[in-house]
Amino acid sequence: MGRPDFAKASFFQRNVGPLLIMAVVIPLAVIVVVANSTFEGSLTQLLTACQRYAEENGSGCAVAFLRTCVAPYMFGSPKAWAIVLVYAAVQGALMRVIPGPAFLGPKCQKTGHVPVYKLNGRLSILASIVLFFVFGIWLEIFNPASVVDEYPYIVGVCNIVAVSSNVILYFKGLYFPSPGDSGTNSSPIFDYYWGTELYPRVLGWDIKQFCNSRLSMQAWFFFSYCAAKWQYDHYGFVSNSMLVSVALHSAYMFNFLFWENNYFWTMDIQVDRAGFYIIWGVLVWVPAVYFSPQAYLARNPVVLSWSVAALIFAVGLFCIVMKNVPNHDRLRVRRTDGNTTVWFRKPVIVRAKYIDYKGDEQSTILLASGMWGIALHFQYVGEILGALMWCCPALGGSLLPYIYPIFLTFLLSHRAKRDDEKCAKKYGKYWLQYKKLVPYLMVPYIY
Repeated sequence: MGRPDFAKASFFQRNVGPLLIMAVVIPLAVIVVVANSTFEGSLTQLLTACQRYAEENGSGCAVAFLRTCVAPYMFGSPKAWAIVLVYAAVQGALMRVIPGPAFLGPKCQKTGHVPVYKLNGRLSILASIVLFFVFGIWLEIFNPASVVDEYPYIVGVCNIVAVSSNVILYFKGLYFPSPGDSGTNSSPIFDYYWGTELYPRVLGWDIKQFCNSRLSMQAWFFFSYCAAKWQYDHYGFVSNSMLVSVALHSAYMFNFLFWENNYFWTMDIQVDRAGFYIIWGVLVWVPAVYFSPQAYLARNPVVLSWSVAALIFAVGLFCIVMKNVPNHDRLRVRRTDGNTTVWFRKPVIVRAKYIDYKGDEQSTILLASGMWGIALHFQYVGEILGALMWCCPALGGSLLPYIYPIFLTFLLSHRAKRDDEKCAKKYGKYWLQYKKLVPYLMVPYIY
């Protein structure tokens, strides 16, 4: 759900819509986590357990669900709290102490504020990898497999942290905002859901960079290796399906973390405030849904033929590369003022003008060649297919490993539409000219 224009927003958009979204995603996250960790990735077993509890205790379905899937994990465990707090402290320390050049983020169109980030993502992930293997594999002070054992409890801890942090950020944005866009959206419910601040910072830490890039995305990276270690400890081997899934996922994550500066130009940073949508999303939804392929494979090893495994890996790697090419093409075309080639041809461009926050006219280049000439966000197709490739080694044993690419399809389709609306408002007639060259959002002749 994107941020509505509050001059035209209905009561549903401001209040009912956000409540419905939160009412759906919270139990869905619980179902995915508990099914993967307690019921061997089987939704049928989970439903059977809830039904059995209801029959034995004479309770309704809601009570059975809460007692079976929520109550045992909602407050975490001592070990889960230790894992989360130590991990967060290490990532916070690395974000602060590791050197890196200053990077100027995109200018806020509403206030003109330019956020400054420390670009140390590459050294941070490398340092994290060293710490992981030294303490987890070499010295064996910490067993990575325990993360999988504590998985539902860890998500319970993350939920408490996310909900409480969101309350704090809600009031911070209203009364103690950091520079940039902040303030109420005229609805307390939407304020909590969407956030009251675009660039919140606390004691020098940028909250969105810390929560997404450092806590969430790096945890996603390391969870794959924890799942592989759990499978090895319990079955005595790591299946080739797990190897392919972890390898493709690692390639994707290295791409994100090594080019962290690209993240600062996404809608997460430029448009979306730090509310439930972002904070709960990266701290709870990501561990619950994004981790699901490896969480499922850990307990359900699938042995593929090596030819099939190689094919899945090759296709997945191609899709990951495909995701990155368009951004590099666009940056190169803008850097050279169009004096370059895209796919060995002179690029088709639209020279667009727009009005900045000061009311001054600015200009830019809109690229309509290469993948940008196929569809506005054709690279999203590569991202979705790449995600599918590190999920499909699970084959057809359960729907759960495929929850992530299914969700990603809806997320990116909606994001493409939001970006189209944002650009139409920003560029006006130039965007109409551009859309004549590139009429499709993601897939030609379909969407």
